[in-house]
Amino acid sequence: MTGPKALLGGRLLLPGKIVDDGLLLTRNGNIEYAGPRKKFSESKYEKIDVTDLVVSPGLIDAHTHLGVYAEGTGASGEDGNEMTEPVTPHVRAIDSIDPEDKAFEEARENGITSVMITPGSANVFGGQVCVAKTAGRTADDMVIEPYVGQKTALGENPKRVYGGQKKSPMTRMGISAIFRSTMVDAIHYRDGLKKKSPPARNLKLEALIPVLERKIAVRAHAHRADDILTAVRLVEEFNLKLVIEHGTEAYKVADILAAKKIPVNVGPTSSSRSKIELKDLVRDNAVLCIEAGCQVSLITDHPVMPIQDLRQEASKLVRDFAVDMDVALKTVTINPAKTLGLGKRIGALVKGYDADIAVYNAHPTDPSSVCKMTFINGEVVYSATLN
Repeated sequence: MTGPKALLGGRLLLPGKIVDDGLLLTRNGNIEYAGPRKKFSESKYEKIDVTDLVVSPGLIDAHTHLGVYAEGTGASGEDGNEMTEPVTPHVRAIDSIDPEDKAFEEARENGITSVMITPGSANVFGGQVCVAKTAGRTADDMVIEPYVGQKTALGENPKRVYGGQKKSPMTRMGISAIFRSTMVDAIHYRDGLKKKSPPARNLKLEALIPVLERKIAVRAHAHRADDILTAVRLVEEFNLKLVIEHGTEAYKVADILAAKKIPVNVGPTSSSRSKIELKDLVRDNAVLCIEAGCQVSLITDHPVMPIQDLRQEASKLVRDFAVDMDVALKTVTINPAKTLGLGKRIGALVKGYDADIAVYNAHPTDPSSVCKMTFINGEVVYSATLN
């Protein structure tokens, strides 16, 4: 357990309000108190003066490949896509994470404390998504939820990978057919487990039972509007939970997504139109989705965009589109926490939540702000004065 700490005098960014000259107490890795200054047993806490600084929840990137595409390792570190068959729901991102990936350090230096780590998008079913803190000696130390979503992919990627081999799927029809047939197999397998003579263990189908039971979401890589709506059609057919990943053309169908309460992880918006699915990319996609009522989280898709640019994406909402700073902050804190099913654990400075905290010299969505300190589970994992 980390020692109790008291952050004194900072401007606290709390849910729905800002507290100047605040007090934040941590104990046993959790937030014990966050609010106006009050008396406390000073001798029991390590005091940290954050006067004139802004205290924010640690930031969250809801879609990365940190550790599974470790920087500077070349082909030997490319462990995100099991491109041997289009249905691999049993592979797990946690088994590919390199905790020594330099990007974890750069995340901490920018106040990013949690990331979703996902397999790539080559397969119709790509594998199990996890959530990790950005500090820890081993992958097991870092990962806080090993299975928060099943990666699926629609559109060009599965077509390119398998169509080039003259294998299914070669078309969008083929992708949807594989999705449907796999889910039907999973239903039969699940139901068969309840019988006197259950089927032999099948790791692929076993991995899809939590999806069928709506314990975790389908996390669908979908850029084009038609692919986004195909994802909606497929999950509604099987009564599954859905999160749209990337959603480059989500702005075209934002009203539909909002009405159906389907979250969208938007980005990376600052990329070039490097492939045909990005030809209709617009820089205000996230803004249009927010205005339509969607729950939007900004993502880097690291290493497509460096993890340290997450805060810049939120800053651009403020600078370029006059989005309220607190609304922009939600896209990298509260919203991704909810989307990841961890909305009662991370993403806010609230009593009982993990003490994941970022301290800046200005509001984190201010383009000029600089991260001064980062805490994970109440422990200092980055300090500008120590580095």
